[in-house]
Amino acid sequence: MVKATWNGETIAESDDTVVVEDNHYFPREDVKMDRLVPSDTQTHCPWKGEATYFSVKAGKNTNADAAWSYEDPKPAAAEIKGHIAFWKGVEVG
Repeated sequence: MVKATWNGETIAESDDTVVVEDNHYFPREDVKMDRLVPSDTQTHCPWKGEATYFSVKAGKNTNADAAWSYEDPKPAAAEIKGHIAFWKGVEVG
């Protein structure tokens, strides 16, 4: 079981993550979506496509843009469609 935790709270937990470039991508159904707030931030990866970001909320704290997803990835990254990954202090393991 892989967990993503931040500020003492479990944000995601799954036995079915996809690892790409050392990042665990969690299926959306295994993420506590009520802990994520959509962000206006977007980035581009040449082989994965456009990433959209979420801020992570735990308790009274918010970690800006600490989660991302490829909603419509390029074919080479199709396996991460509908999955969410974390960084910026979110512990994954």
